[in-house]
Amino acid sequence: MPFRGRSAPRIAGRGTAMAVGAAMVVITGLAAAPALHASPSAVGALRWAPCDDPARPGAECAALSVPVDWARPGGPRFDLAVARRKAADPGARVGSMVFGPGGPGDSGVETVVRRISRFSPEVRRRFDIVSFDPRGVGGSEPVTCSADLLAERPSPELRRQADFDATVAYNKRLRADCRARTGPVFDHLDTARTVRDLDALRAALGERKLTFHGSSYGTLLGARYVETYPRRVRAMVLESVMDHSVPTARAFLRSSAAAAQDSFQEFVKWCDGAPGCALHGRDVRAVWRSLLARAGRGELEDPAKPGASLSTSDLVNKIAFRKFYRPDHAGLAAAIAGMDASGPLPPSPTSAAPLPAATPVFCSDWRLPVRDYREYASLVAMMNTTAPDLPHLLPLHMAAACLGAPTANPQHRLEVRGAPPILLSNALHDPATGYPWAVSVARQLGRGGVLLTYEGHGHGSVTSGPCMEDAVDGYLTDLAVPPRGSGCPAVPS
Repeated sequence: MPFRGRSAPRIAGRGTAMAVGAAMVVITGLAAAPALHASPSAVGALRWAPCDDPARPGAECAALSVPVDWARPGGPRFDLAVARRKAADPGARVGSMVFGPGGPGDSGVETVVRRISRFSPEVRRRFDIVSFDPRGVGGSEPVTCSADLLAERPSPELRRQADFDATVAYNKRLRADCRARTGPVFDHLDTARTVRDLDALRAALGERKLTFHGSSYGTLLGARYVETYPRRVRAMVLESVMDHSVPTARAFLRSSAAAAQDSFQEFVKWCDGAPGCALHGRDVRAVWRSLLARAGRGELEDPAKPGASLSTSDLVNKIAFRKFYRPDHAGLAAAIAGMDASGPLPPSPTSAAPLPAATPVFCSDWRLPVRDYREYASLVAMMNTTAPDLPHLLPLHMAAACLGAPTANPQHRLEVRGAPPILLSNALHDPATGYPWAVSVARQLGRGGVLLTYEGHGHGSVTSGPCMEDAVDGYLTDLAVPPRGSGCPAVPS
């Protein structure tokens, strides 16, 4: 399918798994990571052995020894968990392509071992697909914290200065606990350090230049890598792009809310025009508002846990937001219709949502200071104005969890010189990484930034139909850069 020439339109503005033990919880993006048969590697070496997952054969695992602190390369080290699947057609092999997982908190090892189908057949044929668990995640020194302390997390619905102060104090206690249980890597989790890990992996793979595909939070890693090592890049795809230049908490939360609200508006528009929508012919917003009200009173039953109440936050983030990712408009409509038809539970209190995966990683990358309760309340009001249908969005939870936290790798505009063309891919209606972020990062990359627009919905776009897939495959395999302003039509979901 040919590319569609276009000018950029103006638009307003993956789940946490926790393995809980008796006394602590390991915060990871992977509930049960494939075991590494390979012994810890020597510096710069990768000793591959089959991963411990007989149900999904063909993947190999290894461990790469890297410094805890790259400023002290002779100091303590830890092993980075790595996995690969070799190119299906060795005779057509281009090299290794490293995948940067999202989250933060997603496991690249899990992606390679269990979800290799997320890559196109051509990429699987032509590349060894390699990924890793970023430091602090999965098999790479995962952040470990007290389960009891995590269960005490205060609600982000702060109502007074005392609540604000209590949250800051709680965050401090939690960081101290996680640091003590995790070890020295806890203070070195930011993406600037992970960039050094990524370059060590490139060298260990024997690749003179890096071929990279970063998705969602992995685009922050890719953008920082090309800024740090521009001449070590062969090709780089940034899919569902995060803009690490967003300067303030207000700007970050506003842009996040605008992206989510845009996806809700697209859902309502779809339902109004689709006879197959389970809410077709009804006032979708009115039905949704009634569910929000019932959830706020603790009267809405959790479809996944009969007899248990569903919080407003979980209704927004675990029901609606997750459906926007795929996207699954029909599934969301059916879920809303089912909850609307359900009988009310006796009113009961709802608890705060679990701590998002790898929050310490996020806090080390994003400086989102909030002075006091008054400013926090103004941010909540701004988000409710920007996204009136989606209160308690996850970015607000993240901002609350980072109150008082130090930031090792704060936001800044990219400065890239000497890099090859970088291909950015973003859906026009992405609920988590809004299209304006992709436009911004492409501009920061200057002449080297080429944005390919998927004119549809969802978080992730490189395999959204043959047009997108062919464009990305051609770039990765043959370095064929799509014309500027290219777009691909939406594929019916």
